[in-house]
Amino acid sequence: MLTRLETIIVEKPWGRTDIPPTFGDFGGRRIGEIWFAHPSGDEAPTLVKFLFTSERLSIQVHPDDEAARAAGYPRGKEECWLILSADPEAELGVGLTAETTREALRAAALDGSITDMIDWRASKPNDFVYNRAGTIHAIGGGLIVVEVQQNVDCTYRLYDYGRPRELHLDEGLKVATPGPVHDPRDTLVDPQTSRMLVEGPYFHLAHLAGPFDPEMIGRIAGEATFVPLSPGCRAEGEAFTLGEAILLTDPASIELDEGARALLTWPA
Repeated sequence: MLTRLETIIVEKPWGRTDIPPTFGDFGGRRIGEIWFAHPSGDEAPTLVKFLFTSERLSIQVHPDDEAARAAGYPRGKEECWLILSADPEAELGVGLTAETTREALRAAALDGSITDMIDWRASKPNDFVYNRAGTIHAIGGGLIVVEVQQNVDCTYRLYDYGRPRELHLDEGLKVATPGPVHDPRDTLVDPQTSRMLVEGPYFHLAHLAGPFDPEMIGRIAGEATFVPLSPGCRAEGEAFTLGEAILLTDPASIELDEGARALLTWPA
């Protein structure tokens, strides 16, 4: 059984008007996010999004499970990003360049100099970054990103470039890692190679390149979300392409043509 997930379109001031046509025709609207509504709603453990950026997003941090539950949320938030497209000067901000104190971070967030403390990393297509809870981070402009995350709306903004949105300095600084962060899962993905990108503890994520060994996903028990990244992707004999996400009860039905690629994610 498969379910084509409902597409939710979100306009953002930092979004883009040049959305790839496979996502739809948005008539010049500035689209920042396209995400996929799971039938289980907030109870679903993971969420898949595409992000389209024309400028830097806020500098922010997410809490782990313990801190999130203490604040009344059902779970914390870890996430990962696969870069699909990047302008020449595109960057991701991940962690800080040096250790510091929470007091210094607060002062820097208030005067804007926190932007100089961020570890801005040059980004290119097929970069993969795992963003652990507590990591101070920001997505730069000029990017198209597919994001897989724990399904919770819990973001603490530390700095937002003067935009008129609420900041969460007390909450964010309490959970932030005040220094460099490098996750061993960070890598450059070969578009022609199938591999596991994330193996728990919150979700699994596989990059599939056609044709792939079905044993790679044969151990999945339960539902999985299929995210095509190109034409030539099928499930249960039905064709799908970039811009869609499909909930599958039988991931073994996935087929990819030579040169096609997709992501597959399922709960840990």
